[in-house]
Amino acid sequence: MITGMGVIAPTGMDVAEHWANTLAGQRKIARITAFDPSGYSATLAGEIAGFTAEDHLPSRLLPQTDRMTQLSLVAADHALADSTVGDSAPAGFDVGVVTASSAGGFEFGHRELDKLWRKGPQHVSAYQSFAWFYAVNTGQISIRHDMRGPSGVVVTGQAGGLDALGVARRRVRAGQPAMVCGAVDGSPSPWGWVAQLTSGRISTANDPARAYLPFDTAARGHVPGDGGALFVMESAQRARARGVGSWYGEVSGYATTFDPAPESGRPSTLRRAIDNALADAELAPTDVDVVFADAAGTPELDRVEADALRAVFGPHGVPVTAPKTMTGRLGSGGASLDVATALLAIRDGRIPATVGVTDPVPEYELDLVTETRALPLSVALVVARGHGGFNAAMVLTNHSGTRRSTQKEAA
Repeated sequence: MITGMGVIAPTGMDVAEHWANTLAGQRKIARITAFDPSGYSATLAGEIAGFTAEDHLPSRLLPQTDRMTQLSLVAADHALADSTVGDSAPAGFDVGVVTASSAGGFEFGHRELDKLWRKGPQHVSAYQSFAWFYAVNTGQISIRHDMRGPSGVVVTGQAGGLDALGVARRRVRAGQPAMVCGAVDGSPSPWGWVAQLTSGRISTANDPARAYLPFDTAARGHVPGDGGALFVMESAQRARARGVGSWYGEVSGYATTFDPAPESGRPSTLRRAIDNALADAELAPTDVDVVFADAAGTPELDRVEADALRAVFGPHGVPVTAPKTMTGRLGSGGASLDVATALLAIRDGRIPATVGVTDPVPEYELDLVTETRALPLSVALVVARGHGGFNAAMVLTNHSGTRRSTQKEAA
C-alpha cells in the first residue's frame, strides 16, 4: 500500500500545490530557462520554477549532488514525512530504496565530462557518468535516511516510473517492511537536450498551448520536462502496526512487456501489458474507472496506444486522460507523477483534464477527458512506455475503506 507521497513537479513542489494546479488545468510549459535554447530546434520544456536547493537541503550535500538528485532528496523527504515512517523508528534494514532514471544522468554527465575535459582531451565514458549518477541518486536517499534495505535503479525510459514501483512491490511482498520508490527525472542541460532531440519526437512548436497535443489531429511530438514523485510503500501488516488508519491506495496490478523490433513487422505488446496488469489485479476491464495514458504525442505512437485501449475497453469504453500535457513528459518521473495524480483522483473523485487538446482524432474512439470531470473512482490504470520498446501498466485501487481528507475538508 502507498502510505506516503512526495511530489516535486512543474505543477507544484508538494502534493497540495500539484493537485490544485492540476485540477485548475494550469499549463506549466514555457521557454527553457536552465540554459539558452535559442540555438536549438526545440525551445520549450516543463521546468520546476523557484526551486533552490539551499532552501531544502544541508549545504554539505550541495557539492555532492546535481539538480535531479537534489529534487529526488526533497521528494523523498516529503514522502517519508507524509507517511510518518521517519517518526516511527530508525529506518535501518526495514526500509529500502528503488528509483528509476532515464534522462536525469544527462545533467550530471554534462557537468562531470566538462570537468574532465577542462583538464585536457582524454577518453571519457558517458556510460560511466550515467552509472555514477544512478548510484548517487539512490545512494544519497539511502544514506540521508539511514536506509539499509535493498536498493536499486531501474532504467527503462518513461516506463521506469512504474517499473520502480513494481520492483518495490515485489520486495514488499517478499517480506521487506517498507520501500521508498518512484522517480524524479529530467535533462536540464545542453547535452541532455541534444540527446533528446535525436529521437525526432520532440515538438518544435514555439507556442506552449499548441506544442504537446497527444491524441489530437495536430499532434506534433512531446515537450520534455523535469520532476516526478516518490512514494513510501509498505506491507499492510507494518502500516497497521504503526497505527496507519488510511492510505492513498494500493498497487493491485502490474505488468511489463517489451515490443518487438520495428523491422519485424510484429505488433506492439502494449495491449498484453494492460491485460496482464488487470489479470494480476484480478479485475476486468469494466472495473477500471479511468486510464492515465502514456500520451506520446506523435501520431504513430498515439495510434498504437489508442488501438490497445480500444481493444481492451472497447470504443469510448473508459475515460482517458493525460494531465502530463501541463508538465511535459518527465522521463521516468512522468509515470511516477501519473501514479501520484491517479491516487489523488481516486481520493477526491476528480479526473484532471488533458489540457490543450481540442480536436481529438475521431478514429481513436477514446473518451478523452478534456475538462476536469467529477466521478466516483475506485480503480485507475496507468500506462507508460519507454523509448526503445519498454511497456508498463499499473492498476491502482483504494482498498483502505477511508479517504484521506482534502485540504478543504481538513480546514
